[in-house]
Order: sequence, then C-alpha cells, then structure tokens
Amino acid sequence: MTRVRQDLFDARLGLDRGRSRLVEAAWYVCKLVFFLNEIPWPSRLRVGCLRLFGAKVGCGVVIKPRTNIHLPWKLEIGDHTWIGEEAFILNFEPVRIGAHVCISQRAFLCTGNHDYRDIAMPYRNRPIVIGDGAWIGAQCFVAPGVVVGEEAVATAGSVVLKSLPPAMVCSGNPCVPLRARWPGKAEPLRP
Repeated sequence: MTRVRQDLFDARLGLDRGRSRLVEAAWYVCKLVFFLNEIPWPSRLRVGCLRLFGAKVGCGVVIKPRTNIHLPWKLEIGDHTWIGEEAFILNFEPVRIGAHVCISQRAFLCTGNHDYRDIAMPYRNRPIVIGDGAWIGAQCFVAPGVVVGEEAVATAGSVVLKSLPPAMVCSGNPCVPLRARWPGKAEPLRP
C-alpha cells in the first residue's frame, strides 16, 4: 500500500519564488550563457549579472565557471568570497554567505526539502547561513536550516545536517566537530 501521494503535492504552497516567471526565465538564460558553461567569462561579469538580478554581492568576490545559482534575488555574498567550479546553490530560501568564505568545487548548499512525514510531501524549506571566514570543502552537502559558524571548516565530502560551531574543523557523514581550527593561537588577523 502506497502512502506517499505525489498527486497531492502542490508546488504553489510553501514556496515564494520571489520574482515573476518572466524574470526567472531571463535569469535562466543569463545563467546558461554566463554561469553553467566552461567559457572563462570574467568573474566580474558573473558578479554583475548576480547584482542585476537582485543578489547582494560584496567586493572582490570570485565566482568560477559552471556555478549554478538558482534564485539570485535570495542570495547574499560578503566581500572576498570564492565560489568554486560546479558549486550549486539551490536557494528557494535565502542563503547568506559571509566575507572571506570559500565554497569549494561541487559543494551543494540546499535550502529545499520536503516533509516526508506528510503523504502530500509539502515543502519544508529553510535558509542557510555561512559565517565569515568559513570554508565549505569540495563536494560537501549543506542541508536546509544550517548555520556554519565563523571560521568553521567542513572538510571535503562532508554531509552537514546540523549547524557547525565557530572556528572548528568538522568532518563526516553526518558532519561533526573534530578539533579547533586555530589550536593555541589567537584568531587570525584580517587585512
């Protein structure tokens, strides 16, 4: 007996896309041309496109080719942050990435989810916050509702299902804190 009823799912409930279908279509074309291919467009051009579509992007931000950003008007990126190749930001809800952050290659920041306890599988989306100076390693998954503390590290391949404390190296599936990032040292100075 099947208890999940895909026919009961209503995509209009629990999701505010934030812009009209026309704006979303225009973003999709821009994304295809400047983001999702291997052409080495200057990062400044990608940053300009994001700002044009409503993202709040600081100075010195680097966005590598083949980066997939779902809804730029729900994205905030701080100064001097890097987003690596093939990173995917599925941001049905706001994603705030601090300053001096590294989002490595193929990292997946996912604000979208479904409530598997309900037969209609309604949305259960939550925002994501990545604190200043944090590093999200290559091929990490960051789940909806996660807050990554300032200066925290999620090592490559980690599955981050819960918030991570500041200045800790965290690893695993599920990702857990292992040790201090700066053992025996004061917090690093920022220029």
